[in-house]
Amino acid sequence: MENNNLVERLSLQSESFQEGFETLSSARSFEEMVKNFLHLIRGNFLVSEICAFGKKHSEADWKPISSDKIISREYLSSINATQQLIISYPDNAEHTVCIVLPLCDRSLLAVLIGHKMDQSRFTEFDKITLQVLIQVFDSAHRAFINQKKEKALIFDLNEKIAQMSNLIDTIIDISRFDKREILFESSLERITSLTCASAALVQITANGNLVKQFTFPVNISPDEILNASYKIESEFSFNDFNYKFILAEKESRTGTGNFNELDQLLLNAVTKQIRTAIESEYLSNQAVEKEKLEQELLVAATIQQRILPARLPQIKGYEIAGINIPSKEVGGDYFNCIELSSNKYAIIIADVAGKGISAALLVNTLDAALYSYLQFDIPLNEMAERLNKLIYKSSPSDKYITFFIAILDSATGVLDILNAGHNPIYLLRADGTMEKFDAGGVGLGMFDFGIPFAGQTSSIHRGDSLFFYTDGIPEAMNKSEEEYSEERMINFFQNNYQLQSETFINELVGDVKSHTDNHPQSDDITVMILKKL
Repeated sequence: MENNNLVERLSLQSESFQEGFETLSSARSFEEMVKNFLHLIRGNFLVSEICAFGKKHSEADWKPISSDKIISREYLSSINATQQLIISYPDNAEHTVCIVLPLCDRSLLAVLIGHKMDQSRFTEFDKITLQVLIQVFDSAHRAFINQKKEKALIFDLNEKIAQMSNLIDTIIDISRFDKREILFESSLERITSLTCASAALVQITANGNLVKQFTFPVNISPDEILNASYKIESEFSFNDFNYKFILAEKESRTGTGNFNELDQLLLNAVTKQIRTAIESEYLSNQAVEKEKLEQELLVAATIQQRILPARLPQIKGYEIAGINIPSKEVGGDYFNCIELSSNKYAIIIADVAGKGISAALLVNTLDAALYSYLQFDIPLNEMAERLNKLIYKSSPSDKYITFFIAILDSATGVLDILNAGHNPIYLLRADGTMEKFDAGGVGLGMFDFGIPFAGQTSSIHRGDSLFFYTDGIPEAMNKSEEEYSEERMINFFQNNYQLQSETFINELVGDVKSHTDNHPQSDDITVMILKKL
């Protein structure tokens, strides 16, 4: 009977526990979370005093987080710190409860609870309630740590994207300098900024003898760089001269330290380009620019070839096919079908405003972010908001991405859909009726004003076909500048959707080519079709 009474009383407090979890989860820092936890304890048990102390690990000293009174160092050192939860109820004048809680990041939290204001002892119900509150805090702390990890992942992704974008700008700038001193001074400044180095040095030698050297900042001693604890180097030789570049002491929010692998790659890339700039003295400007452009396009094309799927996954009960034909060496269109679980697939098509290297890099950013965000199984509108912020911060003002995604549950045929500024996507039913999925938001990266992205749901049934495309299809022009048109494209879809998926794709591309009559392709052509058998 007594146990039933305890269960009933705890059930009545379930809403209070949920509110407590929400309060703890909304904290912006660990210290704020602990203070909110102490408020919950004080409110539940009406105690006169309560203190909290923390340790980064079991060997560290206890540090106060929040305290109503001074606790002696000797007493704190007596608190046992293990990786197991300890709740003790000592009968002394100092306090009535001692909690030692190991946390998921290997840190520890100690809470000392004083006497109740009415001087009564902790009842069995109080003890059970306290254990539940401890579990609530532990769950909220785990959520807090996971959120920090997610933010760190996004920050790391943004940092790498920014570094790669800045690298392209650096390489382009370096190629413009025709004076050696400006070349070296600007290069040192740029590579220092790219890698967060404290200082940089280039030494030019001939037959082992020092000819000249440059530093950044200019007033730093070369010996200080050479004797630094943390360094990375890159060098090359050309025309009997050796050029050695040295970076010293990578700076971070926690101080200076060693460089990482990406820093070395960035330094190697910059020094390689400096060598190209020096060699350009022996070549005409036109030849150098042409070669450089070909190399950059090759890199960008290689990046894009690795991103676009060589083969789409097989989905039981469905047919899917797609193709991408860039208008230049590299394009800005993107399509993919990503398997999320045994029955769920993300089907994506996107189009970057503009073409060439910058568009290919932005496509690379989108692809990397998608694989990162899709694993968290977050709602599509929330994912679109995150992608929008990432693209907005990672691209120039004239670059944005129109984007369409459909999450398919292949077992039920349910489609979770979001269209961010992309062309309408069409679903042709077996009975001949057509559904159109228009944009539910602006293109990714256009604005960062908190504009919401609206999703929708639908379903695909046996005999239905879902048609994806970019504007390279309807806007394909012939020599008379007449467009292929969306009307002709839809008619083709309605008249040929019963073809096998790959055959449909090939026939559609052939129809577009017959319209353009070998006129140069003005835009990328990307198309996909999903059919339920």
